[in-house]
Amino acid sequence: MIKIDLITGFLGSGKTTFLLKYAKYLMSKGLKIGILEYDYGAVNIDMMLLSELRGPQCEIEMLAAACDADCLQRRFRTKLIAMAMSGYDRIIIEPSGIFDMDMFFDALREEPLENWYEIGSVLTIVNANLVDEMSKEENYILASQAVCAGCVVLSRTQLSDSEHIENTKKHIIRAAEEIHCKKIQENYMEKSWEDFTDDDYEYLMNVGYHIGDYMKVITNGEGGFSTVHFLDIKDEVPVLKEKIRRLFESDEYGKVLRVKGFATENGKNYEVSATENELIVTPMNVGRGVVIVIGSDLDSKKITELLNN
Repeated sequence: MIKIDLITGFLGSGKTTFLLKYAKYLMSKGLKIGILEYDYGAVNIDMMLLSELRGPQCEIEMLAAACDADCLQRRFRTKLIAMAMSGYDRIIIEPSGIFDMDMFFDALREEPLENWYEIGSVLTIVNANLVDEMSKEENYILASQAVCAGCVVLSRTQLSDSEHIENTKKHIIRAAEEIHCKKIQENYMEKSWEDFTDDDYEYLMNVGYHIGDYMKVITNGEGGFSTVHFLDIKDEVPVLKEKIRRLFESDEYGKVLRVKGFATENGKNYEVSATENELIVTPMNVGRGVVIVIGSDLDSKKITELLNN
């Protein structure tokens, strides 16, 4: 049977960065892997970021998730059926940060997928400096992903300290209690990712998963979240950073949770990734003027006016 891993994590947690490292480890073991990327935006930026992995050992597939929950479930099953025929040793799924865990487990319990796939590891990426104030829907997503994981992998621990890490764990516990979860996540990987060894990746590769028992809050794949996307942003990095800052600071644009995309500066390409408490700019070999804004109650007209100005 084909092993299938799920890498989840709320918006901006660092899933794609972790996936790059994890996939390279699997490939170093000689495995042929398939990666399934999907998001609610019209442009899959994460798929562009993973393009360096493409080659004889790795193929990347995309699933457009801009549809209702039933449609998305059918598309998901159809894509996994097709990928089962491609000779992969292992498949990794990286969904949107607003992913409903039931979609993964329900699909793999049904024929023919249950005859072809075996769940390997479910890993949830959580920012070690998790913001304190999160909505009911955000906490639901955080908790439901964390309690189903075989391990919660903390990101940005090198930029955190023991107090913030403990506060993040307590936040996950509170969020799990809010949805009446009977099992609280206790398994965390707290090392800086730059210090991961082959033994660490081997552990994560085999850590397994849990079937979470909790009260479901969100029943439609998006949970009230929406996206606004732009394909031809001409701003260079300093200008785009200032506009992103305004998106997070002003309520007139709605509740912005994540901004990600690409920008240029002095002829070079950069990835721009922002959440409420951080904005990261990383040099990239690929990129175009694509920006996606993710949040709730977004005012697309005002966001468009700002970013297209």
